[in-house]
Amino acid sequence: MSTLRAGLVGLGAMGRNHARVLAGLDGVDLVGVMDPAGDPHGAARGAQVVATLPELLALGLDYAVVACPTALHEEVGLALAAHGVCALIEKPLAHSPQAARGLVDAFERAGLVAGVGHIERFNPALQSLRRRLEAGELGELFQVVTRRQGPFPHRIADVGVVKDLATHDIDLTAWVTGQAYTSVSARTLTKSGRPHEDMVMVTGDLADGTLVSHLVNWLSPLKERFTAVTGERGCFVADTLTADLTFHANGAVATEWEAIAAFRGVSEGDMIRFATPKREPLLVEHETFRDAVAGKDGKDGTGIVTLAEGLRTVEVADAVLEAARGRGVVRLPGARRPAPETVTGARPFA
Repeated sequence: MSTLRAGLVGLGAMGRNHARVLAGLDGVDLVGVMDPAGDPHGAARGAQVVATLPELLALGLDYAVVACPTALHEEVGLALAAHGVCALIEKPLAHSPQAARGLVDAFERAGLVAGVGHIERFNPALQSLRRRLEAGELGELFQVVTRRQGPFPHRIADVGVVKDLATHDIDLTAWVTGQAYTSVSARTLTKSGRPHEDMVMVTGDLADGTLVSHLVNWLSPLKERFTAVTGERGCFVADTLTADLTFHANGAVATEWEAIAAFRGVSEGDMIRFATPKREPLLVEHETFRDAVAGKDGKDGTGIVTLAEGLRTVEVADAVLEAARGRGVVRLPGARRPAPETVTGARPFA
């Protein structure tokens, strides 16, 4: 593999993690980092630090990682596409569906590899869960429940908890199930004194009828990253903080009571905790994107998160905020139109 020249835009908390991984990534040379504030933490690992995007582009990049504030993703991404530079853009793809759609179009027109940094797709627990669901180990799916909560991140100022955190759960739910969202309803709270929401509760439907529920906040001292998928054969529980995956099987209890002998209820069965290799998700994400830029398949069959997928996640997040404002049900683009009486107060998402 010939060495790829990589650049990084942004040296915030996530940007510093990207710099660490890029600096040690086989087949990649981190040649430059752009941040107007410089590099006070010494995170550039010897790469040249510049203050503007034109200076970074002048270094001659094969690809760039975009880890600046979400509000700047559109501007930076369009500039990279115009200069023929592939891009891995941190989630969410953009601050609005319109901006995300513009990025999709720009990179498609340029014929460039581009992806979105939805890192949860590279968590070992969720990768194992997805493979098991694809193999039919759970049978018919009934429900996906996620909880993502923790302390307030003072580094986030340009978006609320829906676009900062809930986009993780929106993307991973659609990805592990292979199903698109068709409708959402939501409630939000704003308690930190900022203009953006700090807590959201979401309920929704997937295309196959699976119910979804997301609880997301940055108001809790408890840090939790929980995903449970329930189906006809039991329940998978993934903890992405520890990368553990557990299966709780439905039990079968024999009975001679004729009145209930024919009733097949759910009872507690065996519990299995799976042993899986636990590589750092960010490293796997970077290896996958590097291989995509080099024209090679991602490792373990895991491809990059495409901009089109990132756009869909932004659309769902926008629908969540619309539903919270209107206190009703919002249908997603391409979803079957509901009966009029099922829509309560919110205008259709378009």
